[in-house]
Amino acid sequence: MNTAEMVWFKSSYSGGGGDNCVEVAMCPEVVHIRDSKDTRRPALTVSRRAWSAFTAPASDVRV
Repeated sequence: MNTAEMVWFKSSYSGGGGDNCVEVAMCPEVVHIRDSKDTRRPALTVSRRAWSAFTAPASDVRV
């Protein structure tokens, strides 16, 4: 599957503008990460385990 066919998500904290965001596409084995300013550039791909380790501290934050 190429990145154009993926379903990309932005954080609910990104607001309505959408131009200065990080987008993610969750796949069964990996997570693709890209900059919303230039979606034609290659996405960074990490394992789901690495993504979980990266985002785990954010789940402890109370806003």
